[in-house]
Amino acid sequence: MNKFISILRGINVSGQKKILMADLKALYEALGFKNVITYIQSGNVIFECPSQDKTDIKSKIERTIEVRYDFQVPVEVRTELEFKTILENCPFENIDLDRDGAKVLVTFLSAKPSADNLTEAQKYMASSEKMALHDQVVYLHCPNGYGRSKLSNTFLEKKLGVVATTRNLKTVSKLYALTRP
Repeated sequence: MNKFISILRGINVSGQKKILMADLKALYEALGFKNVITYIQSGNVIFECPSQDKTDIKSKIERTIEVRYDFQVPVEVRTELEFKTILENCPFENIDLDRDGAKVLVTFLSAKPSADNLTEAQKYMASSEKMALHDQVVYLHCPNGYGRSKLSNTFLEKKLGVVATTRNLKTVSKLYALTRP
């Protein structure tokens, strides 16, 4: 069995696209996934599956949600190893998870954006903010808080031209920890 983490975009935000985590867990189990664990209400799911085809897994989850709930939810699927690599590749130094974990964000991208699009997005950063791209992940450091940054998930999607979903470093670390026995 292969261990995966899926990140759903935009559920349970301001009363929109509501999916109870118990229902989401049941949906994944109905798809044949094993050892399903949900984490917080924003659509983070750890699961095991015999398939290694992330594109197929992603499509199955998205189609099933659309059929069951009558709305579309973009889903990003990453392996346990990819999450480990994402954490190891965090480019910001002297980050303390307890102190800075909510001010460092990991934005999961559906595809690698063009260099021109990344440069355009960087023009909107505050002087205290940092942004780095590694493969299909954007790392953000917003020392004044993500809520005060122009670099929201929706903004990044528009500027980068790809579907994105963002989690703070504390959540990403916890999701990886939940994959460990």
